Amino acid sequence: MSNYKLEAKKLTKEYPGTIALDDFSTGFTGGRVHTVIGKNGSGKSTLMKLFSGAIAPTKGEVYVDGEPVVLHSPLDAFKKGIAMVYQELSLIPDMTVAENIFLNRYPDGDTSESGSKRKKEGNAKKLPFIRWKNVYKEAADLLESMNIELDVYEKVSRMSVGKQQIIEIAKAMSFNPSVLILDEPTSALARHETQALFSLIKRLKQKGVAILYITHRLQELSIIGDTVTVIRDGKLIGTREIKDVSSRQIVDMMFGNVEQKNRPTDLKVSDEVVLQVDKLSSKGLFQDVSFSLKRGEVLGIAGMLGAGRSELLRSIFGADPFDSGEIYMSGKKILYPEPGKMRDLGLAMTPENRKSEGLVQSMSIRQNMCMASMDRIAAKGPLTKGFISQEMEKAFTKEQIQRLEIKLASEEDLISSLSGGNQQKVVIGNWLNTKPQIVFFDEPSRGIDVNAKQQIFQIMWDLSRDNLSCVFVSTELEELLEVCHRILIMKQGKIVEEVYPENIGLEELYARCMEE
Repeated sequence: MSNYKLEAKKLTKEYPGTIALDDFSTGFTGGRVHTVIGKNGSGKSTLMKLFSGAIAPTKGEVYVDGEPVVLHSPLDAFKKGIAMVYQELSLIPDMTVAENIFLNRYPDGDTSESGSKRKKEGNAKKLPFIRWKNVYKEAADLLESMNIELDVYEKVSRMSVGKQQIIEIAKAMSFNPSVLILDEPTSALARHETQALFSLIKRLKQKGVAILYITHRLQELSIIGDTVTVIRDGKLIGTREIKDVSSRQIVDMMFGNVEQKNRPTDLKVSDEVVLQVDKLSSKGLFQDVSFSLKRGEVLGIAGMLGAGRSELLRSIFGADPFDSGEIYMSGKKILYPEPGKMRDLGLAMTPENRKSEGLVQSMSIRQNMCMASMDRIAAKGPLTKGFISQEMEKAFTKEQIQRLEIKLASEEDLISSLSGGNQQKVVIGNWLNTKPQIVFFDEPSRGIDVNAKQQIFQIMWDLSRDNLSCVFVSTELEELLEVCHRILIMKQGKIVEEVYPENIGLEELYARCMEE
């Protein structure tokens, strides 16, 4: 009989052109918090998806309590005692706490042992009427057993993110799992909410649950973890007892020997400040942020998930409001920024989520390439301003296709026909058509291949040569070291440090971003 609640034996997951998880074997015992860490793309998410039944392995096996299991879906995983709480919350705001906990499997009037087991497995008998009294009673009993004080009748929309995270865990625990997987559970929580979550995790540990805790935050390991498992390039690097390993040793395990690349030496930065941000704050997102951007500079903003980097860029661009602070462009104070106004002043922004915020998937490549510059296109036309033809758009589209080396069959094809890298180039081309002086790049390399990443970096360097300025946000810190002139480190909504790539290594930069 195995001592492990959950075990991987030679798990491998292959995708076309890449091996996401490679011959991975490890085990997790009950009554302990097993932290799992690794940089983005290391294989953490793939491993958890295999454990939760979201994807199937190419080869290898998953064992629960020493027995091999085949997981075709998350429901299969639930039935085998594996529950996963994802980083993105899945609660329905207009429903109550109890309704969310038992969604799609509301308790009926059967209180027998078999009936209770059936309901927890998600196979509740279909009745013409829901026994709401039972729904709320079982929800209250569950929360009481977990020592959680929440009103089961309250709507989720009225609750803080921290309480919603706890409801997600209660929902998972309603299946009575022996393994609970938590994916970056504190990424959007305030400090007091994090402490409440840690207290709950410790109580669950005492019940004998094996808890897998995925995090980017190095400082959390010693607070909540018993062991740390490090994954790098799809391989298990090792598992250590938290008490026996230092933060720096963990960082060394995460990265090994990494060759640091450097930006071209001919990029010149002038002393002219083109963007100045003074004490910008947005409650719960970032606070007292101040920095300057110089002409021709590529400025990086480093930080872990939830640090407030994307939220900061969106507020400067006018996509989201801020509470206090000032923004200056070329010395002029900007009152009430909004995207159209900032675009006209020479600021462009390629958003973090290109598919939903940067592109319209049902439109052609040409149409997507011209969305941000319709007024410029119209002004170039021979007709009255405000009328645009396809021929007028094609001139703008052709310029960016050539400049950015976008691979396509026809500019009239749907944008969805392009690879991720080429879609990202269209997003960039769309904003370059506005003739900006400053470009915000928010996670521009996410989900694209190595060659496309290098092309995106080359675009930033070319903009720098043309005396344009860039702000580059990336969770892949090695990219910032390769591309940027200067890097700001952001933690918990504050810029805490400024560093220069030539003076810091990758391991050190990660350590500074992750440590308290």
